[in-house]
Amino acid sequence: MKLTSTSFRNNGVLPGRLAFCVKDPKQRVRLSKNLNPQLAWSGAPEGTRSFVLLCVDGDVPTRPDDVNQPGREVPFDLPRGEFLHWAVVDIPATVSEIAEGSCSAGVTARGKASPEGPAGSRQGQNDYTGWFKGDAGMEGSYLGYDGPCPPWNDSRVHHYRFELYATDLEAAPVKGAFGLAEVRKALEGHVLAQARLTGRYSLNPRFSLK
Repeated sequence: MKLTSTSFRNNGVLPGRLAFCVKDPKQRVRLSKNLNPQLAWSGAPEGTRSFVLLCVDGDVPTRPDDVNQPGREVPFDLPRGEFLHWAVVDIPATVSEIAEGSCSAGVTARGKASPEGPAGSRQGQNDYTGWFKGDAGMEGSYLGYDGPCPPWNDSRVHHYRFELYATDLEAAPVKGAFGLAEVRKALEGHVLAQARLTGRYSLNPRFSLK
């Protein structure tokens, strides 16, 4: 199975329009267009009943001590964790493409209540839900796609994995505001094929990615 995108190339730099935030010379970062990328796939195996799509950042700092602190930088060798940016289940087997901006266009304070997506699909809660907890202006339930916004002082470039799974599931056994752990558990023993695209992104002013 093959996953492609016209929005970015594999292992290339994600354009700012796909991000939650972009660099700003005066205030370090500002909100961006937050568009979901175009994604298309082919070669799904016989017996595919639905697709599952994930977007995961695997370079998230595991300690917040230095995150976005002036005069400090998040160490490169700091242990890293995962941050879920998008989870879509129950994508019909007849679907083979998601258009750019069709599921997300713009930052929605407190999160999108009912994000657009392929007919019949369901979208989970991304990890901005926890990130903005306690923020009076932004706290809420962030469903669907919300793009990159890594720490602006991180010494490590972040990698965003778009993972597509062909499954034998008519409907994934997840409920409510499901997250990454629930999706991964639901996939166990049901993956027929998988494909991945990775994009790189950084808000660190020291970096000029190409």
